[in-house]
Amino acid sequence: MAAGDLIMALTGASGAPYGLRLLEVLLETGRTIHLTLSPAAAQVLEQEVDRRVRLDHFELSDLLGDAARLASPHQVEYYHHLDFHAGIASGSFLTSGMVVCPCSMGTAAAIANGLSQNLIHRAADVHLKERRRLILVPRETPLHAIQLRNLMTCSEAGAVILAAMPAFYTRPQSLQDMIDFVVGRICDQLGVEHRLLRRWGEST
Repeated sequence: MAAGDLIMALTGASGAPYGLRLLEVLLETGRTIHLTLSPAAAQVLEQEVDRRVRLDHFELSDLLGDAARLASPHQVEYYHHLDFHAGIASGSFLTSGMVVCPCSMGTAAAIANGLSQNLIHRAADVHLKERRRLILVPRETPLHAIQLRNLMTCSEAGAVILAAMPAFYTRPQSLQDMIDFVVGRICDQLGVEHRLLRRWGEST
């Protein structure tokens, strides 16, 4: 555990490629990542990117494929979503922030209402109470009033709501460019340096 460590959670919203790319980028920077996934996240990963992740017998290579080689030994610490004995369930566990990417509306609702039903909810709750950076990356449309209120509640409590909305002023040439834009904006919020996007005002 170190103050520079980051917590990352994947939940059951569509948008698995955002989460995978973010994890790859964070590993490339050498950050230590404390990782947890919801059961719905595992289902979405299989549906969207053909990755079959076993939550009870987790292997980083199942999640990242060949990109798992980016991780040095012990750089990724995995926690089962029901492991409330995990260090990240406590405010005494120091981190530089947490990101839920993608963040399902059910996860946002649980965080908004303080329902620590799994380790993801609890770790997010800890970041709010300790006034540490919490970034939620929803990927849902359209949004109804209850979902909007839940996101507002999370924002008022201190979370950053960073919707997965790619920009077009960068003139993206591929799907990867659009993914990298969102991941780059997440890295900006985490204070992680990157070269994933062309910023407004930069020459081509």
